[in-house]
Amino acid sequence: MSQVEGNSQPGPPSQPSQSAPAFSTAVATSESARQRRKIADLEEKLQVLESGQAVKKREINFYMSQGRAIRRIVTLFDSIEDLICENDRRCDIDDNDDNDVTIDQDRLQTGYVVLSNVIPWFHAKASDMEHDDYTHMLKKLRQGADGARGDDTSKLKSLVPDWVNRDLKPDPPVEPEDKFCHGFTNDACGRLLCPSELDWNNPIVRTGIRDRGDGYVVTEMSWPAFLYAGYTADQNNLEEGLLKASCSFRFAFKAIFTSPSSAKEVASDGDGANIIENNRRAKMDISGKKVKTHLRFALSSSTGDFDYTQFWHIIVDFFERPPGRVAWHNVERLLAWWTRKVFGASQHAELSDTAKAKMSVNALALQRARLDDAQFDSE
Repeated sequence: MSQVEGNSQPGPPSQPSQSAPAFSTAVATSESARQRRKIADLEEKLQVLESGQAVKKREINFYMSQGRAIRRIVTLFDSIEDLICENDRRCDIDDNDDNDVTIDQDRLQTGYVVLSNVIPWFHAKASDMEHDDYTHMLKKLRQGADGARGDDTSKLKSLVPDWVNRDLKPDPPVEPEDKFCHGFTNDACGRLLCPSELDWNNPIVRTGIRDRGDGYVVTEMSWPAFLYAGYTADQNNLEEGLLKASCSFRFAFKAIFTSPSSAKEVASDGDGANIIENNRRAKMDISGKKVKTHLRFALSSSTGDFDYTQFWHIIVDFFERPPGRVAWHNVERLLAWWTRKVFGASQHAELSDTAKAKMSVNALALQRARLDDAQFDSE
């Protein structure tokens, strides 16, 4: 036993037995195939993101394009928020309290009604939207509105000097690029901006206006001469010829509402426009009233004592708040005159039934009906 013990050698420590590797359930797939699928998945996610951004961009462009109409045919100066607040206020008051509204509140409410007609989706959409989306929409509408007003002002700033030089032929001519040379410092512009109750040909008047002397301060409470036919007012009948300076108004209207190039074609009355429909539109919107405000701004060199917002209200009230039936009739006639001068007279309503029947569209319809009747009879 001692021999066994003597012969026994200490051996190395025994190693733990290693377990068998775990079995994987993954089906072997090539690296390139896996990468292709990852790329496709990322491209799909990117497409979704880009699609959302595109929709958002289209929405923004839509709001801004719709907003451009606000300064042109809704209101020139009032904010959209003020229009909405006035409509909300009226929804909260009793019908008996309507007699307490002011003229300014009436103007705002009228503006909201026109806004709802011009942008038919606005009222319902604004009522259902979340607040963040609602404020975002108003912001973009406001940007579009103010952008349109700025574009129109810039357009007239360059075009009005050309019209003044062509119509009045001043020497030296009005400088198109320098607005500071416009206004009462320029004799031609001064004649057009001069209050209708004053005579610009009188050197005392010219000096008084330029020096802003007592009795010669020009404010929005005077009708400028450029609003009158022939740029002259009858002091015994101030409504006669008012807002009938056809060349200047038609020039400014076409520059804003059609194109700058058409503004230069003001010699003719045009043709083919439906005077009845255009007159109806003229009664509904404020475009003609806006033209006069922009034209006054383009002729002047600075605002000075002239309040353009109040001037705008005076013009709107002239059309929308006449004092009686005779004044209403005169407004209707003025709108019809405006429509004819801007769009041209239409002869469509004067066509006889015989003349209409001979026209090719009606003649073809009659021939087709006869052909069908002949076919039916033969069967």
